[in-house]
Formats: sequence, structure tokens, C-alpha cells
Amino acid sequence: PDTRVKDLTDDEIMLLKMAFKSKSDNIMKEFVKMTLATIAGLFLFGFVAFFLFFAMVGAIASIGSSQPVMPREGVLQINMSAMTLTEQTQEEDPFASLAGSGSVTPVGIYSAIKAVNAAATDPAVKFIYMKPDGASGGIAQIEEFRKALENFRNSGKAIVSYIENPSNASYYLASVSDKIYMTSYEGGMNMFSGLSSQMIFLKDILDRLGVNVQLIRHGKYKSAGEMYIRNSASPENMEQNTEMIESVWNSWAVEIAQSRDISVEDLNAMLDNLELNFPSDFLEKGLVDELFTREELQQQLCDLYSASRFEDVQAIQLPDYAKLKDVENFKAKKKVAVIYAEGNIVDGDAKQEVAGDRFAKIIADVRKDSTVKAVVLRVNSPGGSVLASEKIKAEIDLIQKRGIPVIASYGDYAASGGYWISANCDKIYSNATTLTGSIGVFSMIPDISGTLKDKVHVNITPVNSNKHADMYGMMRPLDQAELDYMQASVENIYEKFTGLVAEGRDMTVPAVDEIAQGRVWTGAEALEIGLVDEIGTIEDAITYAASCIDGVQSLSDVQIAAYPKPLTTMEMLLESFGGGESVFAGTAFEGIETAFKNWSSSESGKVYARLPYEFSIR
Repeated sequence: PDTRVKDLTDDEIMLLKMAFKSKSDNIMKEFVKMTLATIAGLFLFGFVAFFLFFAMVGAIASIGSSQPVMPREGVLQINMSAMTLTEQTQEEDPFASLAGSGSVTPVGIYSAIKAVNAAATDPAVKFIYMKPDGASGGIAQIEEFRKALENFRNSGKAIVSYIENPSNASYYLASVSDKIYMTSYEGGMNMFSGLSSQMIFLKDILDRLGVNVQLIRHGKYKSAGEMYIRNSASPENMEQNTEMIESVWNSWAVEIAQSRDISVEDLNAMLDNLELNFPSDFLEKGLVDELFTREELQQQLCDLYSASRFEDVQAIQLPDYAKLKDVENFKAKKKVAVIYAEGNIVDGDAKQEVAGDRFAKIIADVRKDSTVKAVVLRVNSPGGSVLASEKIKAEIDLIQKRGIPVIASYGDYAASGGYWISANCDKIYSNATTLTGSIGVFSMIPDISGTLKDKVHVNITPVNSNKHADMYGMMRPLDQAELDYMQASVENIYEKFTGLVAEGRDMTVPAVDEIAQGRVWTGAEALEIGLVDEIGTIEDAITYAASCIDGVQSLSDVQIAAYPKPLTTMEMLLESFGGGESVFAGTAFEGIETAFKNWSSSESGKVYARLPYEFSIR
């Protein structure tokens, strides 16, 4: 207390101050020590967590990564519900790997084809046993895979299939078999009913919301954006979609009918009259050879294998066999570079799309590699940004100027921007079911002023430096001068598009314009009108590219180098942390969401060359 301090002598006060200072110094020292210890602890915890995270990634990545073992003699088993055909072979999804039996292994289409081809001449493979139910992959990938299976069968070895829940894709694959067995149990789900697609139109709901989408396009068939300005399909859009679906189905139906020794007319009648309901119906109509229980199927496989017990039937799964056979000849001094352009064509450096800047650099690196003597451009893209397409095409042109042949191979799509980047290739291979063409462009600017004023009751007052400064702001409709301005841009790019196609396909611009107008064609139709050169698989394209190299007699004389490299497990993990689920997954809107997922308000007025939807046929 102050009253007592007054009674202390100067020496006593000095001693007291020294005592307090010593105590406070100790407290400060303890505080600093505790603070430093806490910081060190946090740092150590972060370091350990970081280490454990990468250890976990390594553990996840190692799941199922052991080298498969091929039995001395066995069956090559293809279980389509446990694998999916992709453009490139990828590392397995690290999270799916933890799911055990529910995981699906991605197998690149070229790897799958090589594996089936190898099995045809491998004395260790007695026959193929296929379970096609659950077949997934792009429609062109399934077509290419069936072609490889057909070649295997033509080699003299047998293919047997067992189906329980037939779908369009699964029965199409099964039809290549020497024998098709089907479950004798009732209750299976028959989804083998022909092909169908759905078109979505949003004008009515947009009208209710007060949104006015201003679509500027060239091409009466260019239906991208039509969903926003109509409540039903235009006659031209309905025409092209009907002919497209019929063309794809006809390609499949012809192959199915030939394999089962029936007519296409009879096959279509079965589906149109709903004559395939029960397993007995499939047997009666000649679409399967026998109905088996699980035990009867096992006995049949034993008989084919010449085994007394089913446990003695040795098998290796296709993904494992593909790993054993997917070995490149790294001693070869000459390369065929296969550049996979898969996904939407977008501006920038996105890793999981055909990004203009990123792909331009990849192609430039291929051009600078003196060991690359031929290039296959594998296109599986519905198109997108015109600017990005131009960047990619410019780099392809530079490769050709070096005297290196560039061969195009088309997957599910090579339309709009996808066709733009490949139209000048030295030769174009397409699958019969590929969707290509769509030579047309469009731009759109939504006007949401009605939504804000009438629905949300928000008023917007623009402040502009120039008369048209806010034309892309989406807060008012375009005036006639602005519409004319946008149309001029679209017309200019359309002329550029038809011009480059005319040059690449050795046609006149009027001839290209006649088959352009934004119309989508299947590969079979594109062959007839000169947009592609040959119906063939990625293997056909690679084989032809290798034949263009001096001194090369077969694919064994070259190294096949793939670009870009597929994402690693680590990259997939990092991408998954930043990604999100599709809002409309599994619904009719999913194709639209995929098509326009990269569009934002900042894209207003940008000119696109792409398909209106992305199709998935099962």
C-alpha cells in the first residue's frame, strides 16, 4: 500500500524495485519460452501432418499397383462393370481404390486394343470370357473396342459372353461373341431398346425469370444456345438430331444383325414391338444361344477350358493384362507422338480441358523433338473457344511445315472447335459413330435487366464513358447497331472456319458452306460428304502414321509417345480437393451443364465454335 511505501527507506525501496524487476524478467522469459515452444509445436505438427499426408497419398497410390502375374495358361476376362474405357490410360482414382469391389479401373482405348490384339497371338490366352453388363465409355470408344474383339475372334480364338441386364452398349459388345449366354433367372432389367437423346429448352422458365438471351449465330443448324431462346426444337435442329441418332443406331444395328445372322428390319421390329422382355424372349428371337444359371455357366466355362473344376480355371483381368502388354519400345529412335485433345477447348492453362495456351506449348515441345517423325492428333472434343482453337491449329500447322505428317483420329466428338483444329491434318480417321462437323459459330449475351427490375426490384443506372461501353454488361438489351456489330464478328469467324475447312479438305468454300451451317454429322455421314477420309480406330491412325516414316516396317520399329501425360495420383487428389460434384449429375440437364460449365458472365459476347450438348449413349 502507498501508505507503507512512504515509510520505507531509499535502500529498501531500491531492493524492492530490484525484486519486482527480477520477477517481471522471469515472467517475460517464461512467456517468451512458452510462445516459442508453441510456435515450434505448431511448426512440428504442420511438418508431421504434411509428411503423413504424403505418406497417405503414397499408400493410396500403392493400392492395387503391384505388377500382375499372367498364368501359364488362362482366360482373358473382360468385366465391363469393373473397368471403363477412357481416352488415355490413367492411374486409378485414389479414393475409388479405397472402395474395394466398387472401384472401376480406367483403361485407355489404345491400351485396351493393344491388349486384345496381343491376346490373339498369345498362346497363354485360351479364349475371352466377357461380362459386358455395365459397359461404360464413349460411344466411339465402345465401337473401337468391339472392332478389336472382332479381330480377336477372326484370329481363330473364341469369345463367350454372359449377360444379365442387357443395355444398348452391353449387347452391342456381346454380339461380337461366338456364344452369348444369358441368365435364366427372371428379374433382370432389359435396357436394350434402341438409342435416345433428350433436348432441353429453357425459354419459358427464363421468360418467367425475366431473362432475355440474345443469340447471335451463323448456321441454320447451329443449335448451341437455341435452348435459351426457344421452348421446342427448330425444324433444322430436330432434323439433324433425328438423322444423327438414326445414323448412330444404324451403325450398331447393322453389326449386331450381321453377328447374329438376322436382318436389321427384324431387329428393329423386336425393339419397336417390345418383344424382348424376358430371357426366354432373347433365346427365342436368336439374340442369345443358351440360358444358364450361375452353376451352369461355371460348368460351361470348365468344359471350354478343359478343366474338371471351376477353381482350376485360371483367369487374368483385361486391365491387368493391358499393364503387362503396354510396354513401349524405348530403344526405338523414331517416335510417333499421340496428342490427346480431350475435353472442351478453353482459353488459358486448365489441366483437365483442351486449354489453348497449355496445348500450344505441348504441341510446340513435340515439334522441337527431333525424334518425333509423325504425329497422331486424337480429338475427342465438342469444341469451345475460337481463340484457343486458333492457337492449337497454328501449332499443328507448324509441325506440318517441318514435313512431319499429322494424322487425325476422332473419338466421340470432333465437332466445331474440335474439327477446326484438325481439318488440315494430312489424313482423318473417324469412327462411324463419331459426332463431327458442326461447322458454325455463335455468341450470346443474356439480358437480366428484367429479372432485376421486375423480379428482384433492383434498378440499375449505367455510367458510361462511351455510347456502347455497357453492351456486354447484361443489364440492357443490345440495340440494332450492337447486334449488327456482333453479327459481323460471327460472320467473319464463320468465313474463316469455312475457308480453313475448304483448304484442308480440298473443297470450295461454297461446297463447305452447303454442308456446314452448324450441322452435326456422324462419322459415317462425314465420310460420304468428304469431311473425313476413312472409318478407322486410333490403332488404324497410329499404324498409318508409322507407315509414313522412312525405314519403319511395323509399329515395333517406333516408340509411341503420349501427350499430355495423364494426371498422377497426387494431381488427382489436389484436383479433387478443388473440384465439385455436378449439380445435375444423372439428369437430362447434365449434358448442358457439361457443355457450358466454363461459361460465366465474363464470357458475354465471346464467339464459340462448339456443340450445344454432350451426349452419353448407353
